[in-house]
Amino acid sequence: MEVLSLVKLSKGRAKICLDSGADFVLYKKEYESYGIEEGANLSLNDYQQIVEDIIIPRCKKRALHLLEKQDRSEKNLREKLKEGGYSSEVIDVAIDYINEYGYLDDARMAASHVRFYQDSRSKQRIKQDLLAKGISIDVIERVLEEEYTSREEDLIEQLLIKKHYDKDNATYEEKGKIYRFLASRGFSSDSINRVLK
Repeated sequence: MEVLSLVKLSKGRAKICLDSGADFVLYKKEYESYGIEEGANLSLNDYQQIVEDIIIPRCKKRALHLLEKQDRSEKNLREKLKEGGYSSEVIDVAIDYINEYGYLDDARMAASHVRFYQDSRSKQRIKQDLLAKGISIDVIERVLEEEYTSREEDLIEQLLIKKHYDKDNATYEEKGKIYRFLASRGFSSDSINRVLK
């Protein structure tokens, strides 16, 4: 396989692109030890050894590091690893490795998110947040049913206090503005109307 390009990155790393379409990132000492430079040939054995001995272990370590900081959905973890320059095949291996140990759990991550935000966000807003994180709708609905204990009306009351909204003396324009604000936060029109009246 021919090395089409060797693009130097920060921290002594370089992105190596092969004519086979494969590309990966190595540190200077690593690519020099394999004689990798633009125009050089990289044997299939050397490429497989690089993937097995360097790329896959590094991807697993990066995945664990990302999960150490916060719970993530599988989709989010895949995106983060892809941003790091790892191929889909390598990411699959890392995800399988992490799943063996139960470190990746969409339901656990969703439950944690619900518990953290339920005192400040509507059920609908939390649902939208979790969908954006790549959690499946059936997991979201199950977790919301189990974990979401806040009353929307109480949350709305808290937001009205925070916004210094005076229900009794609000003008028509102020009522419209606060209604739109609450609706943008995902509160249902029934809950908003009950509190505002």
